[in-house]
Amino acid sequence: MLIWIRSAVFFVGMAISSVVFWPITMIAWPMKPILRSRIISGWAHFVVFWLRLCCGLTHRVEGLENIPDQPGVILCNHQSAWETIALQTIFPAQAWVLKKELLKIPFFGWGLAASQPISIDRSTRMKALDQLITQGIDRMQQGRWVVVFPEGTRMAPGETGKFNPGAAMLATKAAAMVLPVAHNAGLFWKRRGFLKYPGEIVVKIGQPIDTTGKKAREVNTLAREWVESVSQNFDQ
Repeated sequence: MLIWIRSAVFFVGMAISSVVFWPITMIAWPMKPILRSRIISGWAHFVVFWLRLCCGLTHRVEGLENIPDQPGVILCNHQSAWETIALQTIFPAQAWVLKKELLKIPFFGWGLAASQPISIDRSTRMKALDQLITQGIDRMQQGRWVVVFPEGTRMAPGETGKFNPGAAMLATKAAAMVLPVAHNAGLFWKRRGFLKYPGEIVVKIGQPIDTTGKKAREVNTLAREWVESVSQNFDQ
């Protein structure tokens, strides 16, 4: 019963914070995108703090020294909603690849829009790929990292889905580094579950993958193999 209460308190607090923080995002809108992104990520910092306070769920990051000075493309496994929040507190200013329908959600979606994400129309594959590459290069030129969940959907802990090649194509086109990231958040924050279990999520950041002279397929394979090998070694 206690875990239900704690999870409910967390959910209510997160929802209220989205409404409260919304005016801040509106004030930040006229600012430069990279500064706007940093301000808006303040909401993520609060949610991570609130999660620790309400549910006893913390996280530990390994491999921070692997983050290059220049922005590139982050390829991260996808298990829950946790990583969509917490990565904003771990990495420098970011631009997220997401479906444009999310921008229509009241308050939350409006905040996303203010962060100038890479919104994709997935009705046609080629159109979506063109949007990813064009907007992704623009965001990196602004000095922001591009965050992609290449599996496209949340997977259960211990499982790795097919990596869509779009992010690797973006990296090769932009001659940017790819940073593979793996975590085990799904053990504590289930992909379709309401309960948030106490514990410590582990986030591992791999060595950056240099895309120079590599084809997108090779880059995609290297990232997937690293994420898969790390994910399988997390405690189940």
